[in-house]
Amino acid sequence: ERSNRQVVEAICALLDQRLPQGAPHSRLITSVTDRPGHDRRYGIDPSRIASELGWRPRHGLAEGLALTVDWYLDQASWCRTVGQRAAYAGQRLGLV
Repeated sequence: ERSNRQVVEAICALLDQRLPQGAPHSRLITSVTDRPGHDRRYGIDPSRIASELGWRPRHGLAEGLALTVDWYLDQASWCRTVGQRAAYAGQRLGLV
């Protein structure tokens, strides 16, 4: 189990390796007030899906994050296009 902060720091470390900028990407992390109704924790236990469907994860967390970061870096042009078309204007979403 990892905290959201630990996952974000791991992503930043991957970006430091792949896109060095002279300063760590983690400097961009900003703590904000939790939104009302936010989840206190996220825990994944794949045992039920393994027993019922025989599914097993192909990758551990570190490898999965690396593959995901690499995919987004390889699709940077597409990501920019999608971001420009999206209706999301940077506002906080969730319960009011």
